[in-house]
Amino acid sequence: MKLKGDQSTARAMNRRLILNLLRQEGPKSRAEIAITTGLSPAAVTFVIGDLIEEGHVSEGKAVAGLSGRRPIPVDINYANGLAIGFKLMVGAAECVVTDLATNPLASIRLTFSNRDPEHVVKTLADAVPQLLQSAERPSARLAGIGISVPGVIDNDQAICVRSHRFNWDNVPLAAMLAEKVKVPVWLEDDTNAYAIAQQLFGLGRQHRNMAVLAIGVGISCALIIDGKLYRGANGAAGKFGHTLYQEDGRLCECGKRGCLMAYYSEPSLLRTWRAQTSRDDEAGFAAMLGALEHREPEIIDLLQKAGSGIGKSLANLVNITDPEVIVVGGEAVTFGEALLGPLRSALLKHTFRVPPPLLPDWEDNSWARGAAALVTQKLFDFETSSGTIGKPEAAVGSLLLSK
Repeated sequence: MKLKGDQSTARAMNRRLILNLLRQEGPKSRAEIAITTGLSPAAVTFVIGDLIEEGHVSEGKAVAGLSGRRPIPVDINYANGLAIGFKLMVGAAECVVTDLATNPLASIRLTFSNRDPEHVVKTLADAVPQLLQSAERPSARLAGIGISVPGVIDNDQAICVRSHRFNWDNVPLAAMLAEKVKVPVWLEDDTNAYAIAQQLFGLGRQHRNMAVLAIGVGISCALIIDGKLYRGANGAAGKFGHTLYQEDGRLCECGKRGCLMAYYSEPSLLRTWRAQTSRDDEAGFAAMLGALEHREPEIIDLLQKAGSGIGKSLANLVNITDPEVIVVGGEAVTFGEALLGPLRSALLKHTFRVPPPLLPDWEDNSWARGAAALVTQKLFDFETSSGTIGKPEAAVGSLLLSK
């Protein structure tokens, strides 16, 4: 995005600089902000005044010290708004309502009877009043809704270009929901949304370059480069699970053979484990965790191979992109060191230099909070999309905010 050098752009950049400083380091006085950012005291005072008037920043109490009254600190008022996050999965959605720091206030799980986009959107819209009521913040406004879905997303148009898991092509999901709820709606690939949350408020908070590896129903790896999510030319960056693992190997959900995720995604691991141990289809993920707890050799060996296989492929990505850290999330994190230990070893063996540290994410609701982060990111980056808004003539969403 080419930025014009006018006064409003400079003001927006100053806002971003100050808000991100407060996000990363917490409360600071105006004088401390000026020193840290290099902005003039007058510029800081001007921006802080605007932010206080808008409710985004609040002042703390002055504290008397030995040398007199200390400067009044200011901090982000994360209670100033609410965000709703919908993390879509086949057959279900994890839903959360958060404050502007993506701290969960209430959550529910929805189920879908089919994958039809109209049915999915109606189910999500119907859940919005329930989520807002459960948040118990009647004076807080709903800033927007974020939807995360596994697939290739056109971020500018908020369209799901392709989702193999849902069998969707060119579905304007954000616009469809915005028509019903009348608040801005953002749409993003689920791992990209998760990475945004990790960058803003999670394990990547202090890092401008990181990889975010997700091992679950699929395998993907989002990249934050110089503080920005890298989406690629067509919104298809990060499809790490579709890198070639074995020539003419297993069939993948994408229709091609030999993809990494066809071997080491959570469903693929489960199928392999069942076949190796003669378990039937009733043996699910919990049974596999039970086998790991009892140190059964088949699951230990399988996770060793999975960690090594993923780590070897990940080493290639590390050698190309050089991230500061690698955040790891998804269902497979539950396997702990049985998977992560071999993954670290493979990285150490195959990276050009000492590999970055792995940071496992153990938090609940991380993926739904990632969807909510699509809303809150706008507060910290004026260059991001303002979200998709429905047409005024279809107004039905004003009721949602009053319930």
